[in-house]
Amino acid sequence: MDDIKQIKNLIEKTIGVRCSNYKEEYIKRRLLSRMRSTGTGNYDEYTRYLNNNPDEWELLRNALTINVTEFFRDAEVFEVIRKEIIPKIISDHGRIRIWCAGCSSGEEPYSLAMILSELTTRKGGVIGTIYATDIDEKILQKAKDGIYDPKSMDKLGSTAIRRHFTELPDGRFQVKQHLKDMIHFRKHDLMSGLPGARYVDMVTCRNVTIYFTEQQKNDLARTFHTALNSGGFYVMGKTEYLGREVEGLFSQYNTLQKILIKNDV
Repeated sequence: MDDIKQIKNLIEKTIGVRCSNYKEEYIKRRLLSRMRSTGTGNYDEYTRYLNNNPDEWELLRNALTINVTEFFRDAEVFEVIRKEIIPKIISDHGRIRIWCAGCSSGEEPYSLAMILSELTTRKGGVIGTIYATDIDEKILQKAKDGIYDPKSMDKLGSTAIRRHFTELPDGRFQVKQHLKDMIHFRKHDLMSGLPGARYVDMVTCRNVTIYFTEQQKNDLARTFHTALNSGGFYVMGKTEYLGREVEGLFSQYNTLQKILIKNDV
């Protein structure tokens, strides 16, 4: 049974990861990584290993849905968001709604919440809501818990850590409630064709679509366009791009930082 189609079907049935949402080369690379770790030489052997070692399913799930993230990843992007985009939206509307798609373990939505918290302190009152979505329920629970190792805090200054985190007895840090109150975490499949949030002023989805096929990228761009208010912003990953089919849906706002603005079409 050395057939990738069969193991993909088994993955979908057992752990609910839809392999069809990813490029086949990506699936093969992730499987090969786990096969090397388990000392199995082909799909047959790895399937037997999965059947005999149930804990491997969780390791495989993590490998397939991996999304490397950190607080304020790509600091230059967050500087544009902090200094230009959020102030403009709040000036125009008096508040902001953000959809953080593919939020993984929560570092990105919490980074956005820290920016909103700073502005809230200056202006008074709650000015924003963040809808953070991911397909992986376990990683979403980690995001909701908001507990991070000291290494995760490397890019945060001591003032930000004191203001927004509580140090736990074991040396880890937990996000304070004032940030959690701004964020609504929920499970959402980006390939469902339905937005994870609607009437939002900004969508961030970074370093997620690199694993998708061209058609899936186009479909996702249409979903984001539907979710955004007129003149809303779409923040992409640095290596991502719009396909020709959908490039008319958005205009460039900041080419270097991959920030787009919605066209009304």
